[in-house]
Amino acid sequence: MEVKFAHTNIIAGDWQSLARFYMDVFGCRPVYPERDIRGRWIDRLTGLEDVHIQGIHLRLPGYADDGPTLEIFQYGRQEENSTAPALNRQGLAHIAFLVEDVGLFLEKLLEHGGSRLGETVEKEVEGVGVLTAVYARDPEGNIIEIQNWR
Repeated sequence: MEVKFAHTNIIAGDWQSLARFYMDVFGCRPVYPERDIRGRWIDRLTGLEDVHIQGIHLRLPGYADDGPTLEIFQYGRQEENSTAPALNRQGLAHIAFLVEDVGLFLEKLLEHGGSRLGETVEKEVEGVGVLTAVYARDPEGNIIEIQNWR
């Protein structure tokens, strides 16, 4: 039985703005149609009542048309985020993008409303190569690792 990674979901405060950020900074491509989901089936699936979800899937860079996506959704009624994502908090912590120039993509991220979380570091990992990486946040506070291996 084959298993294949499908997508990672981010619940956004403004799905259109957040999707534009990931397209502008990392070159993610929209996978149409945009989603406008409601009905008894989604209520049953989520265990919530009167669900209304809007959003889009974004094809991740470096993959063909059948590759994994970043699913950016917004619920009509959603819980407020009481705690910002943190690298050392239990649960999903960050998504990572492999890039050629870490500094260039960090600058693009900052220009598009993101923020730096830590310092850019370079570390040789024996038997693997040299890692250059930095952690940052998208405009809604989700953590992104920008990395390069050489």
